[in-house]
Amino acid sequence: MSEALVRTDPVSGLDFVSEGVRLSLAGPMARFSLRARQPEVLEQLLGFKLPRQIGAIQAGAACLGPDEWLLRAPAGTKLSLGSGLPVAITEVSERSVCLIVEGPRAAEVLAAGCPLDLDRFTAGRATRTVFETVEIVLLRTGDNRFEVEVWRSFAPWFRTALETAAGQLR
Repeated sequence: MSEALVRTDPVSGLDFVSEGVRLSLAGPMARFSLRARQPEVLEQLLGFKLPRQIGAIQAGAACLGPDEWLLRAPAGTKLSLGSGLPVAITEVSERSVCLIVEGPRAAEVLAAGCPLDLDRFTAGRATRTVFETVEIVLLRTGDNRFEVEVWRSFAPWFRTALETAAGQLR
C-alpha cells in the first residue's frame, strides 16, 4: 500500500500575482543542515568553501550561526554524512518548502509580518527569523527577490498570509 503514496506539496504550485509582487513555489531541492565547530573539516568533506560570516550565502550554503549552515542543492544531491568526523550533516529535504517572493514590492509584502528592516537586508544575505510567529529562513537572492524556507506544516498558512498582504498593497 505504501508504494501507492505520493508526497505532494502543501501549497499550490500556481503563481499568485498582485500589484508589484509575485509569489511562487520553488522547485524541489535537497536541503542539509550542517554543523561543525571546525568548518575546515566540513569544507574538506564537501569539497568547497563555506561562508564564514553569519548571514552570508556562498555555493548554495547559508551561514546561519557560528557553526551552522543550511545547504540547498539540486534535488537528489547526496552527501557523505561524515561518519567519524567532528561534523553533523543531516538531510532535511522534506522538512520545508521554499516560497519565492519577488517584484518591486516583495520587501513590502514580507514586512507585513517580518520584524527585520528589509531595506538593510541586502542581496546575498540569509537569516533565520519569523513571519508573525512562524519561524522562517529568509534568503535575499536579488534586489527584488526573496526565497523563504518555511516548514511544511506552516506552508499553507504562510502562503495565505503572503497573498493577503500582497492583496492589500495600494
